[in-house]
Amino acid sequence: MPTLPWTNFAPPFSRIEAVPSVAPAPNERWSTDLARVWAGKDGWASLALVIDCHTRELLGWHLSRSGKATTASAALEHALIARFGTLGKVDREFLLRSDNGLVFTSRHFTALVRSYGLKQEFITPHCPQQNGMVERVIRTLKEQCVHRYRSESIQHATRVIGDRIGFYNNSRPHQALAMRTPAEAFKLAA
Repeated sequence: MPTLPWTNFAPPFSRIEAVPSVAPAPNERWSTDLARVWAGKDGWASLALVIDCHTRELLGWHLSRSGKATTASAALEHALIARFGTLGKVDREFLLRSDNGLVFTSRHFTALVRSYGLKQEFITPHCPQQNGMVERVIRTLKEQCVHRYRSESIQHATRVIGDRIGFYNNSRPHQALAMRTPAEAFKLAA
């Protein structure tokens, strides 16, 4: 029986060894993912999120009609600006975890991640629990925002999601953070 050409494939990127999402300090591991949300007359939209795995802060997000790498790139750049006040190479390299979606493995996105001095890590295929923190945030955001408010358009969805993310970061206490908000957790850790 002949050997199939793809059986000897070794991925050109690092996979994780079932390490939990939680990070011991801010800016040691961020996690990112995409979700689809209904935007009324504009149809389905893609929501990209970036979360700090220590503080659970939703640092960056972007909603667009396309689910391309530019959507994930915009969320990452918003996260960098929110945390560091500017775009540019970070002082100390840290990990950016994602699934193996085409958006996150694209040349555009991987080059952008490297240009900012971050190191990408990818979860094992079909193991979303390895990216559990951002997966749970997506679920919470859908349950408490997207499914409760029927968005009329992408602009309306952007406003509603933005308000909910502000509440999530600044007002909603988290049991895993000793009933602190993500913003309070960052202030304590900084």
